[in-house]
Amino acid sequence: MATFRRAMKMTRPGDFSRVFRQGKRLGGGGLTVLTVENSVGHPRLGLAIAKKHIKLANKRNRLKRIIRESFRQNQSAFSSIDIVVLSRPGVGQRDSAKIWAALEQHWLAVVAQWQKS
Repeated sequence: MATFRRAMKMTRPGDFSRVFRQGKRLGGGGLTVLTVENSVGHPRLGLAIAKKHIKLANKRNRLKRIIRESFRQNQSAFSSIDIVVLSRPGVGQRDSAKIWAALEQHWLAVVAQWQKS
């Protein structure tokens, strides 16, 4: 069973700025996913969910929980990469099933992108 440990989380601002500077970008479904290779030996997840896109904290937190759980279930497919998930306008109006489906598509694209690189 895969868990979501603290080591799987991007915490340092420098890590985020490296992903924003050098990351490969995938978009759709109200989310944008940025990926870049890391040197820690396992995948890490960072979240950038804008208050501008989702006003209420409970809805932002719900989205973060969905993203973390989806990442946790798919982390074994990822190589040593840092992944940052950004919210886009309109993501707050989507229901959980649509967000989950969009994430599944993003994870498949990320795996395909990093296998050919």
